[in-house]
Amino acid sequence: MFIFSFKFNYKKAILFLSIIVLVLFLGISLMEDTREVNIFNVSDKSNLYNFTNIKTNKDRVNFLKQFGWDVEEQPIEIMEVQIPQEFDEVYKNYNEIQKEVGLDLEKYKGKRVKRYTYRVLNHPSGKDVEVRANILIYKNRVIAGDIMTTAIDGFMNSLLYKI
Repeated sequence: MFIFSFKFNYKKAILFLSIIVLVLFLGISLMEDTREVNIFNVSDKSNLYNFTNIKTNKDRVNFLKQFGWDVEEQPIEIMEVQIPQEFDEVYKNYNEIQKEVGLDLEKYKGKRVKRYTYRVLNHPSGKDVEVRANILIYKNRVIAGDIMTTAIDGFMNSLLYKI
């Protein structure tokens, strides 16, 4: 049979609790520093936005709002598109636009995806130009997107809000 006894020492208990609180505080602050570095890493902006679980029209509209875009509630076009197996110059340039937000179409070569097109309501170019937002979705995940106009002298940009 063993009998244990100890004398409670308030100074040691306070010191022990202080060390535990300090270790927890340091651990939390280090985790936050690491998270901030990952979020603001220029080469990986995909951590800033939610590209997954895009199942409904409301999800798609909210996805575009993450980038600051106000769009009409209903898409003006829904189309099935096949990403080519080999990229020509147009697709290579389009993929460079995607990389601005942390996306890459390389792993979706040959896949059939859905493209949803929305009319943008708050583009800084004004009401004289019709601006559209396109998003390409594969298995409830946005794999590409752009902001563009159909004008002859138009533009195509990444989803990032540009003024």
